[in-house]
Amino acid sequence: MLYHLLHPLHTEMSLLNVTQYITFRTAAASIMAFLFSIVLGPWAIRLLQRLQIGQIVRDDGPQSHEPKAGTPTMGGLLILGAAITPTLLWADLRNSYIWVAVLSTVAFGMIGFADDYLKVVHKSHHGLRPRYKLLWQCLASGAVGVSLLLLSESGLYNTQLMFPFFKGLMPDLGWLYVPFAVLVLVGASNAVNLTDGLDGLAISVFTVAAVAFTALAYISGHAVFAAYLLLVRFSPAAELTIFCGSLVGAGLGFLWYNSYPADVFMGDVGSLALGGALGTVALLIKQELLLPIVGAVFVFEALSVIIQVGAFKLTGQRVFKMAPLHHHCELIGWSEPKIISRFLIVAIVFALFSLMTLKLR
Repeated sequence: MLYHLLHPLHTEMSLLNVTQYITFRTAAASIMAFLFSIVLGPWAIRLLQRLQIGQIVRDDGPQSHEPKAGTPTMGGLLILGAAITPTLLWADLRNSYIWVAVLSTVAFGMIGFADDYLKVVHKSHHGLRPRYKLLWQCLASGAVGVSLLLLSESGLYNTQLMFPFFKGLMPDLGWLYVPFAVLVLVGASNAVNLTDGLDGLAISVFTVAAVAFTALAYISGHAVFAAYLLLVRFSPAAELTIFCGSLVGAGLGFLWYNSYPADVFMGDVGSLALGGALGTVALLIKQELLLPIVGAVFVFEALSVIIQVGAFKLTGQRVFKMAPLHHHCELIGWSEPKIISRFLIVAIVFALFSLMTLKLR
């Protein structure tokens, strides 16, 4: 909105000419998102406390988590507000990519909100039944996939896949891109959700991934860089840099209050929305297969659960002391701050490696 208000005035005030640049608007959106989180954080925490929206700790979780019971949760609403508001203010709202990203994020946030709400109402760690939760995730993901298919018919997108390290391998999935999009989005949202188990872990790892996707979105929308790196370029993708920058600012602001020991938790409304946001951006900028590298920590966490469940069903034995992986690390003696720091280091390394793969193609 600010973009549409200020940019037409650049002919009268030359200073406003900067609003045409993606880099300026991304910086403005990022700073605004950070300040939104920082300023409104204490108010949001007090509101959640007044409404008695507190964390329900699982009975089968680590005993060290018992003191966290009652900590305000559903702080993901703050993240969403802090990320989406600057995006709508600074992005070009005529851009279809922006609306796909924003609406997808909101849709996954609504699923998480329903899950959190049922937990609070029933005073139980059980929210939406898994099959209903998965159904709604599939429906939201399917809507995104169909939207992308419609964009491809208009020449604003294509359904090809780009493989890291292989510049000549670009198969076109056609209508099969819809179930592929469902797989990416459901996987990404649940992987972030599984990682959200320690103070500041999910949001810090997410913010690193969001920084990487900010760079990837900018490169993908830049004519010279995209051509040089042999990337599929769609000019509307450049506006996603603003969306990703807003996610970075909102993530850093939320981390201020979510860092160990946490004053507030994001809840499923945050984790599902953030996972959906990452997956949607990866689809829109044609870096779907780079997503597992950018979000390697999320992948490791999800795989640990899959391996644990699979091994127990097949052999009756557990591979890890507890899944997801961060709980295993707790039970082998790592302190919570050490786990968070080490997982963050891994996230940074893989994010840097993901950017390096662009040149290795």
